[in-house]
Amino acid sequence: MNWGMIGAGIVMGIAAMGSAIGIGTAGQGAIGAWKRCYLNNKPAPFLLVVFAGAPLTQTIYGFLLMNSMRTSAADGLFLLGLGLACGLSMCMSAVAQGKAGAAGSDALAETGKGFSQYIMVVGLCETIALFSMVFGMIVC
Repeated sequence: MNWGMIGAGIVMGIAAMGSAIGIGTAGQGAIGAWKRCYLNNKPAPFLLVVFAGAPLTQTIYGFLLMNSMRTSAADGLFLLGLGLACGLSMCMSAVAQGKAGAAGSDALAETGKGFSQYIMVVGLCETIALFSMVFGMIVC
């Protein structure tokens, strides 16, 4: 059995699961914020799509690391562990990003202010996934 290829698939799959959860959470926040805008006859900021879509990038990072792992000569069990660890960290990054995006949507729709501060927090959540991808590529 090729444990390294299983690890490569795992990193992609788990990262994508995190993206789905994060997008769902951030999307719920954006939809709720838009609803409140409509109820209050306020303009609904299209900018909330940025918050809703932010967790999608973890799927890309999982894909890039998967491709590096597929061509790696590292030990198969090491790659299995790497895929599991990096996939989970990317997943949790996307989940946290979705929660931050939902809060950012709520705050921006209510106040109309603070987009740059809110997106910085969303970006901090993203950093964990980037570190996981880059460090994973370095060691495999």
